[in-house]
Amino acid sequence: MNRTTHAIITLLVLVTTTAAAAKDAPSVEHGNKLFNSTSLGTNGKSCATCHPNGKRLEYIADLDEKKLLPIVNSCIVNALKGKSLADDSPELGSLVMYLNTFGKNNPK
Repeated sequence: MNRTTHAIITLLVLVTTTAAAAKDAPSVEHGNKLFNSTSLGTNGKSCATCHPNGKRLEYIADLDEKKLLPIVNSCIVNALKGKSLADDSPELGSLVMYLNTFGKNNPK
């Protein structure tokens, strides 16, 4: 294998790996989709069912992540009848990022 071919293969592996990592990284956009989706539970409700446009989330949204994770999971389990998400999951990270957009210290 010549140097050019090796460099092209290395570049392709790097681009593919970076794209896959970005896809799995938490994001506000993914949090928005999850917040408005019924996929987190089994009863046909979403987070937005009880909190349209972030209503009544202004004060919890500014909590640090350690305090916010169990609150979000509690809502998923109790209100949505879903399964709690792992603390290190991209889904839970995305939801926390999105909830922080509703915070009193983060005006819309």
